[in-house]
Amino acid sequence: MESRFAEPSVLILVSLASGPKHGYALIKDIEEVAGATLGPGTLYGALSRLEQRGLIEALPAEERRRPYRITAAGAEAVQAYLEHVRQVAAVGLRRLGAAHA
Repeated sequence: MESRFAEPSVLILVSLASGPKHGYALIKDIEEVAGATLGPGTLYGALSRLEQRGLIEALPAEERRRPYRITAAGAEAVQAYLEHVRQVAAVGLRRLGAAHA
């Protein structure tokens, strides 16, 4: 079973947590970190939604590439989400361990 359940928005926020990136750099970082491949339509749709919600912001273009960075609100939101996922994962793993013991 593949472990690719994370939403593109979460993957983008996690990637941007290490610093600003443009689209191609986001795609490559997400592939490396999560083993997930985001197509351009998925990536840019998610970037647009994240920007509208104030979780990321576009920086001035560098040559023909537009980098994005996570905002304070985005960092806070992804941290809260990841802490929640960690709690759910801990319960799930305990339950699986008990069921297979």
